[in-house]
Amino acid sequence: MKVLIVKTSSMGDVIHTFPAVEDARRNRPDVSFDWCVEEAFAGIVALHPAIATIHTVAIRRWRTSPHGPSTWREAAALRRALRDCRYDLVIDAQGLLKSALVAKLAAAPIAGFDRLSAREPSATLFYDRRYAVSRDLHAIERTRRLFGLALGYEPDFSGLESGIVPPAGGSTFVGEKTAFLLHGTSREDKKWPVGDWIETARLLVERGMMPITTWSNDREKAVAEAIAEAVPQTVLVPKSPLAEIAAIIGRSALVIGADTGLAHLASAFGLPTIAVFLATEPGLTGPRGPFSSTLLAAPGSRIAPAEVVAEAEKLLERHVHDLAAGRR
Repeated sequence: MKVLIVKTSSMGDVIHTFPAVEDARRNRPDVSFDWCVEEAFAGIVALHPAIATIHTVAIRRWRTSPHGPSTWREAAALRRALRDCRYDLVIDAQGLLKSALVAKLAAAPIAGFDRLSAREPSATLFYDRRYAVSRDLHAIERTRRLFGLALGYEPDFSGLESGIVPPAGGSTFVGEKTAFLLHGTSREDKKWPVGDWIETARLLVERGMMPITTWSNDREKAVAEAIAEAVPQTVLVPKSPLAEIAAIIGRSALVIGADTGLAHLASAFGLPTIAVFLATEPGLTGPRGPFSSTLLAAPGSRIAPAEVVAEAEKLLERHVHDLAAGRR
């Protein structure tokens, strides 16, 4: 059976889908999976060994020139590629109108959430099979349940495995004493103050750890350089392709991040991961992993670096204990 997964964005949403793929690998070994995703996140999808072919869309880019000839050419090429694959089933794991339209291009039966379950009920008009999955569940569990209903098995919720492994590469300095600081995020109100990142780096160095940080734009570069200048032991990684950053994250001992997709990635790798949420509720979409912790700022208060580092020490201790006990 050949199945196409449609989950185009964002990075966190894509990562949330991996446990469902892992469930399916165990319960339906006869199923092969391809994936359709936004071009920026193709490298993330490639981290899962069960994904054979990755089709890319560029909806974010196409929106800037919806009637341009290049947009029509790329959309037509995607339609041909999807139809040439002759899928037996398409699972729209996103539940949005845009993802349903992409799924429709494959000319195969589409499975998705029902009207009460989908994020955009209008998307369900394009589905051939609709399944009820409570919206009160975490996004990871919702997707696992959807895949189970669509493919005919009951997921085992006693465990959570993403099935992904860090890509090859990564710098030689990465090891058991490194802590990756993911200060960058999409919105200003999600960002932890630079002074708190500097203090966190100092506290980590006092505990014998080596902070690592990087950037993806000029604003983030200024923060990264400020951390490295104030705490010279910090390793400053230049702006790099996503695969290289993923490789470094995957070989770090600890990851501390803001509300960002890369924190979800660290959690999916099974790393001790702390996500600092300031302006958003992690709720049903926050990072989940065996050694993942989310710290949420109460209204009118702040999260102190000492609190973050204390939580990190607990996670690291538990991680070492579980490794020694053979649980990972």
